[in-house]
Amino acid sequence: MPDSEEGIRTGGDPTKAILSESGLNSKHLCDYVVNVATGCRHGCKFCYVPSTPNIRARPDMLKEAADVDNGQKEWGNYVLYRDGLGEKLDAHLDRKRTWHETDRGQGVVGVSFSTDCYMDGRAGKITRNVVKALTSHNKYTRVLTRNPILALQDLDVFQKAGEYVTIGSSIPCMDADQVGAIEPSAPAPELRLRGLKEFNEHGVQTFVSMSPTYPTQDKAALRTQLERVAECDPAVVFHEPINPRGGNFEMTVEAAQEAEEHELADALDELRTRDRWVEYATNHLRWVQEIGRELDLPVHLWPDKQLIKHVDDETGLWLQSWRERQSPEKFAEREMPTQTEPAYPTNSV
Repeated sequence: MPDSEEGIRTGGDPTKAILSESGLNSKHLCDYVVNVATGCRHGCKFCYVPSTPNIRARPDMLKEAADVDNGQKEWGNYVLYRDGLGEKLDAHLDRKRTWHETDRGQGVVGVSFSTDCYMDGRAGKITRNVVKALTSHNKYTRVLTRNPILALQDLDVFQKAGEYVTIGSSIPCMDADQVGAIEPSAPAPELRLRGLKEFNEHGVQTFVSMSPTYPTQDKAALRTQLERVAECDPAVVFHEPINPRGGNFEMTVEAAQEAEEHELADALDELRTRDRWVEYATNHLRWVQEIGRELDLPVHLWPDKQLIKHVDDETGLWLQSWRERQSPEKFAEREMPTQTEPAYPTNSV
């Protein structure tokens, strides 16, 4: 039977894979991923991970290791840790002779994009050794966490890694109540900003993922958020609107309702109508680009490929240009984009 810590079922992760190639190069993030655990304490309702094969296709493993009956509905209530992963990765890199590197991913390794690598101290200990293994082998490493405050315990490792590491956090909205409704166990947005700011002040490169922004945010709210994000002096600010497809979206709406965040719940529910989703997503992408330019922030948009199918041709070309554009961050020896940002259509709302 699994252990239990504050209502979270925990145990060891039997996953044998150490370093996996990733499709996240489509977002200019990485070509590889290393995940320090299966499951996550934060339990973000919109998270896509429970619908991926790592969760969906392994019900027997989850049942045996953590007594999980439904990997998606119980997301946030189980964590299987990969203790000793750093040491295994170090040995694996000693033996590895080839390295996958695309123009978009630049051979970067993402840590961790299917869980939060600093969700707690045990995950943080694994992450520390993973980052040391990767960067000591001169592998560019992108760390993503909603808890950069806890990650500061490993500031020495990040500083020693120098140009080979960047750390970022997802900050979808600055309204702590709305964020708390659908990210029930994650640190508040202010804490995420504070952690990134301290990393930056100690010479560690940072990035921000505004993902996903909420339909309750108007242009003024996005401006306030980007002004706060600018305090971290990030190398890049990624952005994408929320995706209303899949079972996780239903859970997101329900979580907002249960938290009595009725404005958020109603706004999310409206996104089930395709025309409303297209309007919201297109506006948010355009506004973030426009405000980012005014604030001189290095913005990089992540438009959904399904969105492109439902807009006019001019808007579609603008969105596709963002999907093809290199992210504007000096990391992993990438060539910075020389052309100006794609011009948004003048006929957009």
